[in-house]
Amino acid sequence: MHCVTSSGKMATRSSTVTHSYVTTTETGRAELRWRPVSGSKGPNTASLVELGEKVQQIVSRSSWWDRYGVDWCILAAGLGLAFLGIHLAGYRHPLLFASALLACGTGHWILANKGAHLAVHGALAESRTVNNFAVWFLSELAGAFTSKGGYDVHIKVHHPHTNVIGLGDSSSFRAAFLPKYVYMFCAPLLVPLFTPLVSVQLLWGQWSAMLSCIITIATGLYINHFLLVHFSGFSALGAAAFMLASRSIFGLPYIHVNIFQHIGLPMYSQETRPKRIQLMSTGVLNLSRNAVLDWVFGHSLISCHVEHHLFPSLSDNMCFKVRPVVREYLTSHGLPYNEDTYMGRLRLFVEKYEEWMVKLPPITHFVGLQ
Repeated sequence: MHCVTSSGKMATRSSTVTHSYVTTTETGRAELRWRPVSGSKGPNTASLVELGEKVQQIVSRSSWWDRYGVDWCILAAGLGLAFLGIHLAGYRHPLLFASALLACGTGHWILANKGAHLAVHGALAESRTVNNFAVWFLSELAGAFTSKGGYDVHIKVHHPHTNVIGLGDSSSFRAAFLPKYVYMFCAPLLVPLFTPLVSVQLLWGQWSAMLSCIITIATGLYINHFLLVHFSGFSALGAAAFMLASRSIFGLPYIHVNIFQHIGLPMYSQETRPKRIQLMSTGVLNLSRNAVLDWVFGHSLISCHVEHHLFPSLSDNMCFKVRPVVREYLTSHGLPYNEDTYMGRLRLFVEKYEEWMVKLPPITHFVGLQ
C-alpha cells in the first residue's frame, strides 16, 4: 500500500512514525510507502463497521465508571485545583505563589480543554442535557471560548473532513507571517487573549448567539477576577495579570498538540480522499503517553487521538481502553498507526516549519488500492 502526492515534496521521514516518507525528486513527485505487518490483510479489507463492532463490545462490557466516571473525577480534580490556586494566591511566599499559579493554570486547562472537548463530543454522559450544560459551562463560562463556534468548526468540519484541504486541514492553526521561533515558542503564550476574540470572529453575523457568548464569557472572567481580588487580595490589575499568566501555562502544548497530530501527514482533496478508516489512519497521529498532558488535555487529544477520530463519542478513558484493539486492527490490515513523541514532533516542526506551516501542503492520492 502506498500513496503518491500530486505536487512537489512530500512531508518527512521519521523513524518513530509507523510509515516512512520517500521523496522522488527526479519526477517532481513523492511516494508515501508503508511497511505493513508481515502477513497483514490488504488495506481495502479494513472496515470501520467491523472495527466499530469490536469497540462496541468493549464499551458494552464496561461500567459507568470506565465510560464516564474516571473523566468526571479528573474534571472534579481540575475544579479543585482552580480553587486551591485561588486560596494559595493569597500568600506572598514565592513557592506558594508559584504553586498557586500552577494550580490555577492546570485546573483551568483541565476544565476548558479536556472537559469542553469531551462535552462538545457528547462524551461526558449519555444525557444530551448534561452534555449541553457541560459544554456551556466548561467551554464558555470557564474557558472563554464559544461552544457553538467550537461545535461548528470542530464537529461539523474538522472531524468529518480530517486532513481534507480547505476543510479539516488544521489551516486555522497556521500563521505564515510569524517567524518560526515566534510561532513555536512565543505566540502560544497569548492564547488566553485571542480566545475570546476568535469566538467573536466565529460567531460574527449570528448576533444573538454572539451576544449570548460575550455575556457568558464576560461573566466567567468577572467571577475569576472577583475571586482573585476579594479572596486572594490582588489589586484589579494584579488579578488580571495573574489570570493571564495562569491561563498561559499550557498555551505552548495547546498549539503544539493541535499541529503535531495532523500537519505533516498526508493531506487530501475532496476528490482524492479515501474512505473514512483510511483517512483517519493516515491523517491522524498519537503522541506518546505523557503523565501531565494526558491528564490536562485528555487521552483523546494526546495518546489516543487516532481512536478519538475513529470513535469521537468515546470518553478519554474509553479511548485508552480500546486503543490496543484499534492498533491491532489497523496494523493487521496494512494501515498505518501513527505514533511519535512530543519532542520528536517538536524537532521536526522546527526543522520543517517553512515546508509544513508556510507552504501549501501537497495533495495526496492513494494508488494500488483497487
